[in-house]
Amino acid sequence: MVEVLAVASGKGGTGKTTATLALGMGLAEEYDVTVVDTDTGMANLLFHAGLADVPVTLQDLLIGEGDHPVSEAVYHRFGMDIVPCGTSLEAFRDADPSRLQEVIATLAEQTDVLLLDSPATLGSRDAVLPIVIADRIVLVVQPTIPAITDGLKVQEYATAYGTDVAGLVFNKVHDPEEVTHITDRAGEYVSGPVLGAVPMDEAAREARKAGTPLLAHAPDSPAGSAFASIASALDVEAADPDRVADRFRNAVIPDGP
Repeated sequence: MVEVLAVASGKGGTGKTTATLALGMGLAEEYDVTVVDTDTGMANLLFHAGLADVPVTLQDLLIGEGDHPVSEAVYHRFGMDIVPCGTSLEAFRDADPSRLQEVIATLAEQTDVLLLDSPATLGSRDAVLPIVIADRIVLVVQPTIPAITDGLKVQEYATAYGTDVAGLVFNKVHDPEEVTHITDRAGEYVSGPVLGAVPMDEAAREARKAGTPLLAHAPDSPAGSAFASIASALDVEAADPDRVADRFRNAVIPDGP
């Protein structure tokens, strides 16, 4: 079985990478999980997961002539497999984004849940690819009308290419009343359910500074507990790994929105 979920947002700064790793650790309680940083232009998952010094990353898989097997860029940490992306500007320029399809297809044959930490905008072919090839997206937004509006743009693009919405996560919530006020309006427009709200929490910043996912650094913190609950509320929709892998290999990726 496998399902590919792209964790997405309409803008940067929503805590998407923190959310991706937290959902990965939460889901890893029940499933084999692989997390991939597909933000080849502004990668930072490697810093969140203490993988800044690893020898092979996703960038290495996207350049050259297949010099590295996919397995060399997979690191087992915190109960899940993680494929970080490097931050070299030169490697970013040399990378062939179309190769990401083969990488994802290979990983899909070996895991239950594949979480893609997606770029925050839809400004290029590289950015839209994770959203287009995923089965569903998890939208991570802050509880403001502008943030939700940006998230709805991602939803519109995803659903236009047949990618469903698994749900909406409100993150960095300062005041629970913010969510209460806005949830009903969000529910009118977001295709999936509101999965939960995560409070603004100093523990999340401390976890990033320590290079450790939030659920490893402070699992009982308010934010950690909220993400764990959201992960348990996220129903995984299983599919045949071979069929999913074949779909990725043959997907037609648009040039951009």
